Amino acid sequence: MSSEEKTENPGGAPDAIGAGHRERLRERFKRTSLDGFHDYEIVELLLTFAIPRRDVKPVAKEVMRRFGSLKAVFEAPADELASVSGIGEHASVLLSLVRVTADAYLKEELAGKGVIKSPEDAVALLRHAAEDTAGEKLVAVYMNSRSEVLGMETLHSGALSALRLTPRVVIEKAFRHNARSIIFCHCLAGGKDAPNDDKKLAVDLETAAAAIDIIIHDYIILREKTDFSARKKGWLKWR
Repeated sequence: MSSEEKTENPGGAPDAIGAGHRERLRERFKRTSLDGFHDYEIVELLLTFAIPRRDVKPVAKEVMRRFGSLKAVFEAPADELASVSGIGEHASVLLSLVRVTADAYLKEELAGKGVIKSPEDAVALLRHAAEDTAGEKLVAVYMNSRSEVLGMETLHSGALSALRLTPRVVIEKAFRHNARSIIFCHCLAGGKDAPNDDKKLAVDLETAAAAIDIIIHDYIILREKTDFSARKKGWLKWR
């Protein structure tokens, strides 16, 4: 138990109860990871590291009530989190850091280990890597000649109509990864329909790639619950 926790409530018994609860929560995590934790208890555990001298259970419950799910909590901007009573700057930054850190870890963990053999493999990779489909974006998965994943990069956030990069510039980004092939993914928000820009962009990307001897394996349109393969649809012709 830290000296910070020991002085949580200098008046007596409440201090021991509060510090003891924090210690039990952390010991429980060390024994079982997050198995059996309620969502608010996960938030509560995190808050114990940012709010050392208060009972954070009510704060954690209020955070969950306000945002509705862990996903929404971890995706919320720090200033929105800070608007919850009891959440200060340190706690709001900590909660915002969770998803960003997880994304960075998963991308590094997957790089060089995943092998893409089909559109289904690409979709599974993108979903497993927790690419956020709440906002529209264009993502590239870079691979070597054995279709092993070298890395992933968000090339554009927002509607394709606002894309400022030419297809050739987009393709040339593959050189930084020493990639020999690419899968593009247009992530859409919720059940939004794919715009007409997709087919033209997919064809233009394939044409630009062919000129510099890079293969476009697929151009996938990824919705929250469904996906679409330009390769299967016949938009892409070259291999």
